[in-house]
Amino acid sequence: MGFGFVVARFGLFLRELAAAHQVASHQTTGLSLWLGAALLIIGITVNVAATVQHVRLINRLNRGEVLDSYSGAAIVVALILAVLGLAMVVNLALLR
Repeated sequence: MGFGFVVARFGLFLRELAAAHQVASHQTTGLSLWLGAALLIIGITVNVAATVQHVRLINRLNRGEVLDSYSGAAIVVALILAVLGLAMVVNLALLR
């Protein structure tokens, strides 16, 4: 979630830096605001889902049940984060 906040504010930082150096800048924060907000939302969602999954896991362990080998949700979140990371790389490459 912290990284999402940094990404969301990156565009604002670049705009302020350009204004301080009297350089014409874009009046938009570009994709950084949306990618940062997406990372924040994913972070919040993962945090809540992990809490729910932890409570369920403890209950299953207390009942003596057999545990699953992997989490499909973890794979989906990892793929989403990989796509967002790639989008940030493309965004930064286009800003140069």
